[in-house]
Amino acid sequence: MVKLKKYNRFLKLFVIFLTLFSISSCGTKNYNLTKIEGKQLPVTEKASETPEIENFIKPYRDHINQDLDNVLAFCPETLDKSTGKWQTSIGSLLADVCLQRGNLVFKARENKDIDLCLLNHGGIRAILPKGNVTTRTAFEIMPFENNLVVLALKGEQIQDIAAYIIKERKPQPLSGMTFTITKQNTAKDIQIQGKPLDLNKTYYVATNDYLANGGDSMTFFAKSTQKFDLNYKLRNVLIDYFKEVDTVLAPKNIRITEE
Repeated sequence: MVKLKKYNRFLKLFVIFLTLFSISSCGTKNYNLTKIEGKQLPVTEKASETPEIENFIKPYRDHINQDLDNVLAFCPETLDKSTGKWQTSIGSLLADVCLQRGNLVFKARENKDIDLCLLNHGGIRAILPKGNVTTRTAFEIMPFENNLVVLALKGEQIQDIAAYIIKERKPQPLSGMTFTITKQNTAKDIQIQGKPLDLNKTYYVATNDYLANGGDSMTFFAKSTQKFDLNYKLRNVLIDYFKEVDTVLAPKNIRITEE
């Protein structure tokens, strides 16, 4: 939450400007505005507080902080996105959770199963620290308003996913899909849910709406034949998962290997 007290100085200057403008407008002469000049006014912690504003927002701030600091689960180890060449503990966890919880909605609505989930490495904005896991933790990890969507892709586009991961050389969160990277930097032995990739089959891929629209150069999603918006924010997916488990356990299975 942006602290309103930081803008107090700006508001005072704005009032002075309006006052001077009003005085000049009341004179007997007519004036035409010919030039506007401005300068950057830094907002610093030195700005004085306005007690009235502070007293007004304090009950709301306290209520929000109480909700955000509500303990939902416990994490026995710190999970972050900086450890791991092709996959990370937090990335694998997020992809698994989105596949599992997204499937509850998708199965109920469409009577179909999600086959795999692909998210983006850059979308993870914080670590999952060791200790108590709160609602605030979910907001810090997933601060954006992205929804979980499911796209119908043919096997060729699944190959494109593997090629994209290899090209980007980042541990993109991946679940439901495994493959091996050859010495020629191509993918082989692609499996979906433990079965060999079928180029003629339609697969249902969970991702977020930003990526579904081509974000992070994931252009292969544009070739989808169907799109299902689950109206389920990734942040809420994470919160619901935390509420469901007592202890957050990082997945240990390997999704991508190298020759």
